[in-house]
Amino acid sequence: MSTTTTAIPDQKKVGMVSLGCPKALVDSERILTRLRADGYAMSPDYAGADVVLVNTCGFLDSAKEESLQAIGEAIAENGRVIVTGCMGEEADAIRAAHPQVLAVTGAHQYEQVVDAVHTHAPPSQGPYVDLIPQPDIKLTPRHYSYLKISEGCNHSCAFCIIPDLRGKLASRRIDAVLREAEKLVEAGTKELLVISQDTSAYGVDTRHEERLWKGNPVRAHMTDLARELGQLDIGGGTPPWVRLHYVYPYPHVDAVIPLMAEGLLTPYLDIPFQHASPKVLRAMRRPANEAKFLERLKGWREICPEIAIRSSFVVGFPGETEDDFKYLLDWLEEAQLDRVGAFRFEPVEGARANTLPDPVPEEIKEERYARVMEVTERISAAKLAAKVGRNIPVIIDEVGEPDEDGDVGATGRSEADAPEIDGAVYLRNVPQGLAQGDIVTVSIEDSDAHDLFGVVTE
Repeated sequence: MSTTTTAIPDQKKVGMVSLGCPKALVDSERILTRLRADGYAMSPDYAGADVVLVNTCGFLDSAKEESLQAIGEAIAENGRVIVTGCMGEEADAIRAAHPQVLAVTGAHQYEQVVDAVHTHAPPSQGPYVDLIPQPDIKLTPRHYSYLKISEGCNHSCAFCIIPDLRGKLASRRIDAVLREAEKLVEAGTKELLVISQDTSAYGVDTRHEERLWKGNPVRAHMTDLARELGQLDIGGGTPPWVRLHYVYPYPHVDAVIPLMAEGLLTPYLDIPFQHASPKVLRAMRRPANEAKFLERLKGWREICPEIAIRSSFVVGFPGETEDDFKYLLDWLEEAQLDRVGAFRFEPVEGARANTLPDPVPEEIKEERYARVMEVTERISAAKLAAKVGRNIPVIIDEVGEPDEDGDVGATGRSEADAPEIDGAVYLRNVPQGLAQGDIVTVSIEDSDAHDLFGVVTE
């Protein structure tokens, strides 16, 4: 008697191109995790994918152009493309440029993306495959992870369309956030990067509702969240590095500074100031309390001298005068921020700022951009030079190969450096066995305007 056997079909494969900010990267991770649970495999290239997802950015017109180019490349290389993300809200524009796309969905519309993949590349797995749950897919290295705590934003800044793309603030449950953080740490994460559109506003929409965590009530509030994340353990009773991004300087932010001094929270705040001139801030429809913040910053540094502040600023906003710009430069000189990025104002379709009078000519934008970068690089260089001769903790991002003498170098980051956006610490002649994710003490030997150079001491 012959026995008939049925071959298990090959898994359908999905490719992913993820553009834009870390929040979009988290969306990509969630989409891919959902698809893998449905039996799909991930393809590292266009050629091996049955369908390609392009997670787009729509914040600036230049980002939209980059997104359209990425969609075009995916169509040229693969032909079967599904578009999602912030620019997905402009489906007509996407289809006008690329009528071949199979489907278009908007930001964090996970179910619609998964449904589109099911439609255009139906899963081929039977009930006997992938019965064991798999960990969530990560698109970052194992040792650091982004932790998204909310979606959307309640602000109405004149230059921004994020609330139109991602909606009003919608906070995640505090116990769900902490459970995710705990799982990430158990899986090897040493650094948690807390992200949202407005981290300081976490829980405002839910009236800071309480949930039980480890038997105790915890509020959906930035300070409670920071305190609980500082209780996690990466080994030996050591908390992970916990880095707060997109922190508007509301009064309650003062409460997290003592947590930094206690070692429960990484002494780092990413604060989106955008400008300092009260007139420009009012035109931007942002809080104009720059002078008061300088006093608060002084107090923060007294409580936690190691605190590093990073921010970004827009130059050339409509109506910005030379006096406004000089005000910004003077403010930066006084604030002595550790890490600064600058952007030339760029109109975004649908933003209120597009209709403001007195646009700044492009050549003046360029000139102001160069001047602000000169000032901030000088400040950065001086701050980094002050670290030469000190011993500081560094997390290892990459370990190199031996050179002709057998020496091995490595690249890491200090507590003042977030991945991808800040500087690095370059290490020479590292000890054998040093691995990605290790946190070591480094003696700083040299510096430049952005980076540090040193050697591992222990």
